Order: sequence, then C-alpha cells, then structure tokens
Amino acid sequence: MGEYSEAAERLTSFGTQLLEVHIWLREMLEDLQDHIDDYVAGKGLPPRDLRAHCLSFCTALSRHHTGEDKNAFPVIAERFPELRTVLSDLRTDHNQLDWLLNRLQNLLDGLPAEPDPSTAATVREEVEALSAIMQTHFLYEEKKLFSVLNSMDVPEWRENRPSFLEIDDD
Repeated sequence: MGEYSEAAERLTSFGTQLLEVHIWLREMLEDLQDHIDDYVAGKGLPPRDLRAHCLSFCTALSRHHTGEDKNAFPVIAERFPELRTVLSDLRTDHNQLDWLLNRLQNLLDGLPAEPDPSTAATVREEVEALSAIMQTHFLYEEKKLFSVLNSMDVPEWRENRPSFLEIDDD
C-alpha cells in the first residue's frame, strides 16, 4: 500500500504543484489589484508600498516563467515533441507578460503621493491587461500541460523543487 501511495503522489505532483503556483500567483495579483484600488480611492498603501508589493508579484511571476522556459519546457519538448508549438506559444506569452510587468512597474514608480484620475485610470488599465493575459495564459497552460506534467517522473524535480514550482512562504 505504501508503494502505491508514493507512486500516486509522484504521478500527480508536478501538475498539481503547477496549479498551486498558478493559484498563488492569481491571489498575489488580486491582492495587488485591491491595493491599487484602495490607493486610487485615496486610502490604503502609499505608492512606495505599492511598488514593493508589485515588485514581489513581478519577481515571483518572472521567476516562475523563467523556470518554465529554462527547466520545464526543454524536458517536456524532449519527451513530448508534439507539444513544441504549445511551448513556443507559452514562451511568447511569457515575453508579452514580461513586457506588461515592466510597464506596470514603470507606472508604479511614477505614482504621485496623492492619486490623480489620469494616473489611476492608466494603472488600472495596465493591471487589467496584465490580469487578462495572465489568466488566459494560465488556463491554456493548465489545459495543455497538467496531464503531461502529472505523467512525468523527473527525479531532479522531486529532489530539488525547480523555480517554476516554487511558492514563497511569506
């Protein structure tokens, strides 16, 4: 019975871990959106704290995507060559999301201490664009890679969790 449980855990772990990371990143973005809405409403975090929150989210999302590009996608492409087009599409999304993250960081770097309607509208639009693309990207990735990841046994991923499967504890 112990061997079966260990095998079942191994077979579900990577896809399940990917879903957990995506849930965590979605929650981080929702928190950032809430903090931005509070700032726009004239309450909540000052711009300095918004920038710090954004930096945490942006770093986590970038680390996740860089880890996929460098660690996960090459292994998947080798074992499942029929997914190379999917992986290429996902890399394209990563580049687009990186561009949007940079734009958002630049906007937050220029936030005035007191919100003004023009800046608030621009920041909200940027966050909404980022959220829409990130959500679509995650859904596509989950649909295409969940079962593939669950079918894989990559001992080095079990021994040392790769960055694309990491969740910060704080």
